[in-house]
Amino acid sequence: MDKVDQQIIDVLKEKSRLPYGAIGKKVGLSEAAVRKRIKKLIANGVIKKFTIDINVSKSANAIVLISLSPTTSSSAISKKLCELDGIKDIHEVTGQYDIFVNLSAHSIVEVNKCIDEIRSIDGITNTNTMIILKSWA
Repeated sequence: MDKVDQQIIDVLKEKSRLPYGAIGKKVGLSEAAVRKRIKKLIANGVIKKFTIDINVSKSANAIVLISLSPTTSSSAISKKLCELDGIKDIHEVTGQYDIFVNLSAHSIVEVNKCIDEIRSIDGITNTNTMIILKSWA
């Protein structure tokens, strides 16, 4: 990955729906060159996915801290968590808790449903949930 690839990534971070031609104008390349570079960044795993960032005020979001039994594999639990709807990201962490999860749903009812599903996974001994009231960039 070179300086131009990084510039393309920076542009995509700001506005991922920008057409290849517009990205090219910002970084000094043709549309075809930008398309080729993005395709290569995807193939090399530098870009894992394109996503959207939903306005937090239009959804319900929570942080769930999860404790596991000492004999439970955190990787195995993380894989199970990946299958649940509403999970934005999962982090295996050190400290009092073993896993940190970000949830996002359309309503508090859906967040609560996801938390219930998390709690039903064998090996999870405790959860601590915090509803996000306000987020800053």
